[in-house]
Amino acid sequence: MAPWVLHVDLDQFIAAVEILRRPELAGRPVIVGGRGDPTERAVVSTASYEAREFGVRSGMPLKLAVRKCPEAVVLAVDAPAYEAASARVMEVLRGMPGAVVEVLGWDEAFVGVTTDDPVAYAQSIRAAVLDATDLHCSVGVGDTKVRAKTATDFGKPRGVFVLTRDNWFEVMGERPTSALWGVGSRIAARLAAHGCATVQDLADADEATLVAEFGPNMGPHYGRLGRGVSSARVDDTPWIARAHGRETTYQTNLAAAQEIAEAVRVLSHQVAEDIRREGRACQRVFLKVRFAPFFTTNRVRKLPEPTFDARVIADTALDLLRGLGDERPIRLLGVRAEMVPPEGGYADPRTTGRGGPAVSAREQRPGR
Repeated sequence: MAPWVLHVDLDQFIAAVEILRRPELAGRPVIVGGRGDPTERAVVSTASYEAREFGVRSGMPLKLAVRKCPEAVVLAVDAPAYEAASARVMEVLRGMPGAVVEVLGWDEAFVGVTTDDPVAYAQSIRAAVLDATDLHCSVGVGDTKVRAKTATDFGKPRGVFVLTRDNWFEVMGERPTSALWGVGSRIAARLAAHGCATVQDLADADEATLVAEFGPNMGPHYGRLGRGVSSARVDDTPWIARAHGRETTYQTNLAAAQEIAEAVRVLSHQVAEDIRREGRACQRVFLKVRFAPFFTTNRVRKLPEPTFDARVIADTALDLLRGLGDERPIRLLGVRAEMVPPEGGYADPRTTGRGGPAVSAREQRPGR
């Protein structure tokens, strides 16, 4: 028997949970976002497949989504319901024979298993999840995490797809680099400037060129992505948050200095309460600000010493804001506190295959 990595991804997760609660919405375009009021400033958390046919996508302003799909039913986000549904799914995965489960978010997880028939095992996962929760999922099968994660999109919806080193370039070679996990439009543009327009181009790229553009860590990383190479180790160690953050999109732009300062203080107090529950003090303060109409910037500062003091967090965030020297009205503010590491530190992403910061549930990406 051989070891395999399976990537389990729930189909249109948030919309699917809402449709289970409202069966009359099955087959209709459903959009979930904000408080369910498209006249307010909010973005789409997820959309049903029927809504996606009209061009509705996650992260799109609700107002635009409704213009694209006037027939859609718009619902408010209900995070506790999605967390509960996710917990049931992860319990099912952990109960599969021989499974090691690494949770990635509400709607997805890696499953490590040793088997002679990974496709049959993937189908058994799909059946078990559906039987226990009435939710459908797709499963990507791979010999690395990158290949398993990538394979899932080819299996959607309600399917299974296999990507290994044997068919990686056949399937992915001529696709744009933006089809790779973790390569967005900006990185794709930088790659294209060096002649890497496709996955095959990236796989063949000179490593020295990638290092010069992206640095000694990320340069080789992108080269490995092009070849589908990554860790195959599935790690079930509990995911420890590195930071807690809060952000708010304001229905009316903030313009007065006093109301801006008060908004930052409110967010900072919420963040301070979050990190107190973790028992780990803040060592870096991150500020996110979106000026009207839609220009977003981020700033960060390391504190002289770690603190739980909301006033220190707020004063630091306000100082970062003043340092921008931008007097435009503000439509969104976010404050994030990176905590001191736990005793023993964090798991090493180079050995676990995990990448990027762990964040609080309030910052989790909603389901696809």
